[in-house]
Amino acid sequence: MATITIYGSPVSTYVRTVRLLLEEADTNYKLKEVNILTGENTSAEYLSKNPFGKIPTLEVDGELLYETAAITEYLDAVVASNKFSPSNPLSKARMRQIMAIIDSYLYGPAIRTIVIQRLIVPNQGGQTDEEAVKNAIAPAKTALEAIESLTLGSPYLLGGELSIADFYLIPIFTYLSKTPEIDAITAQTPKLMTWRDEVNKLKNVKRVCR
Repeated sequence: MATITIYGSPVSTYVRTVRLLLEEADTNYKLKEVNILTGENTSAEYLSKNPFGKIPTLEVDGELLYETAAITEYLDAVVASNKFSPSNPLSKARMRQIMAIIDSYLYGPAIRTIVIQRLIVPNQGGQTDEEAVKNAIAPAKTALEAIESLTLGSPYLLGGELSIADFYLIPIFTYLSKTPEIDAITAQTPKLMTWRDEVNKLKNVKRVCR
């Protein structure tokens, strides 16, 4: 059995994405914390694993892999027999489309701005940049409404089975739901709100994203 190690912080949405897949696949792994708040991700040791200093990085029997899309598709193939990737070409393309929307259009305003300003900055004694939060609502809303238009929601994003797209979006919603902006951002996404309530019942979501 391969030795699987994830390098990253347990609070990272992308680390949680990888962990959700591994937990749902009932696969053993180690999580070695890389503290991004203290700059540990910019240390020479970590940069030797990932030259961009981002998390997570995956190590499997000495082989290193970074970028969450690459990590999740690799793990889906080797530990889950592609269980979390639709076999239908269009459905698979939709999955990757949702992942790309999250990477390119949702993560920035939702996590880097709203969540950081609402949850992290005050917790560290700082003051929320209200203007930045206000300006992030519209792009986050646009991204979620785009995902809403692609969502089947019966009960998961692409239908009756969990996919990598679900693992991408679940941690984002976990954090957004703790901010007052959630109502404005999701005002036009009823399928996603129903989806959120369903995935929150999953034991591995409770374990990884608590």
